Parts: sequence; structure tokens; C-alpha cells
Amino acid sequence: MSQITYKVSRFDGEKSYTQEYSFDHQPGKTILWGLIKIKEELDPTLTFTAACRSAVCGACSVRVNGQAMLACETPLDDVIRRFGAVLTVEPLGNFTVIRDLVIDWAPKAERLADSRVWLIPKDEFSAETGCRQKAADFKKIDVQAGCILCGSCASECNKLSANNKDFLEPFTYAKVWKFVADTRDKADGERIKAILDKGLWKCLHCVECTTQCPKGLSPGDDIARLRQTSIKMGYRDNHGARHAFAFLKDIEDTGRLNEMKLSLRSDGIIGSMRKFPLALRLLRRGKLNPFHFPGKVKGHDQIKTILKAVRESEK
Repeated sequence: MSQITYKVSRFDGEKSYTQEYSFDHQPGKTILWGLIKIKEELDPTLTFTAACRSAVCGACSVRVNGQAMLACETPLDDVIRRFGAVLTVEPLGNFTVIRDLVIDWAPKAERLADSRVWLIPKDEFSAETGCRQKAADFKKIDVQAGCILCGSCASECNKLSANNKDFLEPFTYAKVWKFVADTRDKADGERIKAILDKGLWKCLHCVECTTQCPKGLSPGDDIARLRQTSIKMGYRDNHGARHAFAFLKDIEDTGRLNEMKLSLRSDGIIGSMRKFPLALRLLRRGKLNPFHFPGKVKGHDQIKTILKAVRESEK
């Protein structure tokens, strides 16, 4: 019988280190099976979290060879075929580690609560009538309802890796969209206002949240929907909205972006002047040409036709 090796990231509260565990491979098992085997047979001090073992609670998420996975549902055989018999197991990224593979959820739970992700029923609902909903309306939010808060999306979010002070976790935006889109809820405006200054327009579009979600959610799409909703609600005087309209204006005018105009329309003259050091670096590296005024792209008329059709479909 072949052997497999888990190289586990350990943390005892003061120091971090890596410890290797080798054991016999058994076909048909999961990543979690390996962790339990280590704890029960090799090292009882190894600490990790797991509960349902049915991909429902989300507690067992870890990083395996740099990718977030639900340990209880990820087939060990598939991972070995992909990475080989030596696997690096780490706690989720973008979380504070408490011990070994255990992470601190408290700060992110608080940020989730600040976004008011619970149903605030419309006035016509009561304790007697309840909050009934048509099946077709629930179908619009059933994907988001499947979020188990495993943290995989937050672990792989490049925006959180760069700066976690001005951006919420992807699962928070997905939860907010669920209630904004819920036909039973009346507080969509309050929720949009609550997250507007908490990174709504700062997503990097890396799509890692979608790629790593074990439940098929796409928080990036939910962020886009929240942006569109904020604009429809009149929240247009912010950098993100101005940038979106400036982008659209360039596409309408020529079919291509003009970086000089894009900055001026998004940030204004004073805001653009603050970016002068960045612009200078771009000029030096040939990434920006202030004298470049491109004409319309080939097929520009078709682009305008598409934009017109989209606007008419939204009326």
C-alpha cells in the first residue's frame, strides 16, 4: 500500500512551524479522513475544526497546496492525482490563526452582522401570515441561500490579501445580495447604504471567490448586481460609479478606453493630480501616452446597437 504525506502548518500560539505526517493511503477517503487519522493515531495535539462531515457546516475548510477546500467532501484520490502524494495543509488565508488549522471567525462575523444580513420583512407580513414567497422568487436567490460560510472565498480573495481594511469578505456581499433581492424584505436601501463605503467598488475581479466556492456561488457576480442596484438607487456620486460611467462613455464614443479621460472623469482634476506620481511612472514605462487619441474601433456601430438594446431591455 502506498504512503501519503501531510505537511501540516502548525501554530502553538507563539511560533509557527511545519510538521510532516506519513501514513498509508486508503482509496475513497477525503482530506478530512487524513487529518482525523493523524489526530487519532499519530499526534493527538494536532488541532483543526470539523463538525457535520456532510459539506453543510463549513467548519472543515483548509488550504491544500495553496487552494481552499472543504476537507470533508474533497476526495483525497483526486487531490493526489493532481498534486502527488505529498500535500501541504494550511489554515485558510486572510484569517487570523488561533492554533494549527483553527482560525478566528469573530472579526468577520462582526463585519457580517454590521451588514444586516437577516430578513427584515415588509409591513404586509405578520406573525399570522408569515413571510410567504413564490417559488419563482425564491429561485432567484436559492444559490446564495446555499452559502455555508466556509470561508473559502475569503481565503483566496486577492483584494483581502492586499488590504483587508477597506473591503468586506466575498461571502458578505453574497449574503447582502440575497436579502436585497429577496421579495419579502424591505431594507434593501439600508443594506446598500451600509456596504457602499465598505469596498463595494473595490473588487479586483480575480474571480477566485467563484473558482474556490464549493457550493457554486459567484460572489463576484453578486458584487456586480449590488453595484447596479446602488446606481439605480441614485448612489452615483462616488469614485466607483463615476469610473463605471466614464468607462461606458469611452466605449460609446470610440469603442476603446482613453486612460487620460478615464482618470479625469472618475477622479476629477484634483483627484487626478494626486495620481501624478503614478502617471509619471506609467509614462516612463511606456504604459501611458497622453498624446494618443485613438479613433473608433472597427464595428463601433454594432457596439452602439448592443448598448441601445441593453438600455431598452432594462426599461
